[in-house]
Amino acid sequence: MQLALANNTGRKKPKWWQSDVLKWLVIGLFTLVTCYLVVLMYAQGEYLFAILTLVLVSAGLYVFANRRAYTWRYVYPGIAGMGLFVLFPLICTIAIAFTNYSSTNQLTFERAQSVLMQRQFQTGKTFTFALYGDENKWRLQLTNPDNDQLLISDPFSFDAIPEQLKLAPQQGDAQGEKATLRVITQNRQTMSNMVAILPDGGELRMSSLRQFSGTSPLYSLAEDSKTLTNKQTGVVYRPDMESGFYQSVNAEGQWQGEKLSPGFTVTTGWKNFLRVLQDEGIKKPFLSIFVWTIVFSVMTVILTVAVGMVLACVVQWEELKGKAIYRVLLILPYAVPSFISILIFKGLFNQSFGEINLMLGHLFGIKPAWFSDPYTAKSMILIVNTWLGYPYMMILCMGLLKAIPDDLYEASAMDGATPMQNFFRITFPLLIKPLTPLMIASFAFNFNNFVLIQLLTNGGPDMIGTTTPAGYTDLLVSYTYRIAFEGGGGQDFGLAAAIATLIFLLVGALAILNLKVSKMNFD
Repeated sequence: MQLALANNTGRKKPKWWQSDVLKWLVIGLFTLVTCYLVVLMYAQGEYLFAILTLVLVSAGLYVFANRRAYTWRYVYPGIAGMGLFVLFPLICTIAIAFTNYSSTNQLTFERAQSVLMQRQFQTGKTFTFALYGDENKWRLQLTNPDNDQLLISDPFSFDAIPEQLKLAPQQGDAQGEKATLRVITQNRQTMSNMVAILPDGGELRMSSLRQFSGTSPLYSLAEDSKTLTNKQTGVVYRPDMESGFYQSVNAEGQWQGEKLSPGFTVTTGWKNFLRVLQDEGIKKPFLSIFVWTIVFSVMTVILTVAVGMVLACVVQWEELKGKAIYRVLLILPYAVPSFISILIFKGLFNQSFGEINLMLGHLFGIKPAWFSDPYTAKSMILIVNTWLGYPYMMILCMGLLKAIPDDLYEASAMDGATPMQNFFRITFPLLIKPLTPLMIASFAFNFNNFVLIQLLTNGGPDMIGTTTPAGYTDLLVSYTYRIAFEGGGGQDFGLAAAIATLIFLLVGALAILNLKVSKMNFD
């Protein structure tokens, strides 16, 4: 009892920065800042980001502020990272796949309508203008085109420019230094929102870097808050919720051909997925690219494993002299960054000046069209990818060979087995089983090997007669990229997201298969 009392009296009182008061103060401040950011993102229309931030921060505050959830503190960062960098992009991609989101349809309906309502057209005279003053105060001077009369505004500052500037007649130029074109260009955005009021009440707005003109909104909004009317032509436009554009209509309300840009994003349902299955301009290249992607991934795994396994057996051969040198040389392709190797091979396979064609021309009198013929282009890709991938498989096989008991080879030698028999009866069966999960992982990686295709062939040679840009050497991932960023008729992010969703399902199925195979091998 006395010992316990002594311990209690000897215990130091925690300092203020170690107390719970500081912890709750920091948590409260962090909560306020986060709530402000969530409200700001929601006000800007970024609903998904606002919801994600709210969920992650709320979960984090609960985990780190509640002692009963102490064990989750070690898991939460990983779960939050997976949600932020894996699940959130995946959900966004799937959501985009059900819309018409593209380079011409990026805005919400409200934002697209606002952009159209801000457009102006010239309705009156054009006045030349100049700015006089210094960096703090400026005066706007307009010149009447009819009588060269000068109109001068009151002093103003670009930091706090008024919405309206009243002009008054004046004799002679304004005092101060005349602003250069550079000053006007730097403040063009601010000046474009400024309205100059003439002595007779007319309104002028900046129409160019040297002129103010009488302007008026180009479109008027009807009472239904949706229909727009062009004030110059009288054409009526209504929002088409299927195409995502304001489209002209006739007197009977039937759609006409004219559309207003920018468009807006609308939900299209399964339309993008059906396009992949029904549009011949997409279906044909998609199926062809899908088959080539499978063939490319399978052949890459077979070739890299075969070359890596044979070389691993060679460099592990006891009678081979200088094994260390050979190992270093054979692993060098794995040490060099892949993009450097790919660009070097691109020069070597050059049809006119590449060393490979020069050598083949001297030896056999042939010069293959590596980049213009579909079959030779695919062969070139397999050759380059085998070069890039065999060192990894060789390193794995070298490690696995160490685990094979020497007694097996000694017993086979007593039975008079040849080296080839040893390889196919002992080495290969004992290596292929632990390599199977890694081979499946390699297949999944090469299924999305974007860098190789992009740097070596860029998907070429191109297919003819397709709705979307597609090439004979494109993989599904590079095909998706070209649809999203290289489409001639506009970048179709919705269709690209639909194909990316299909790729995710295929790769996900491969991952499940990999887990099952790994469980079967190691149970």
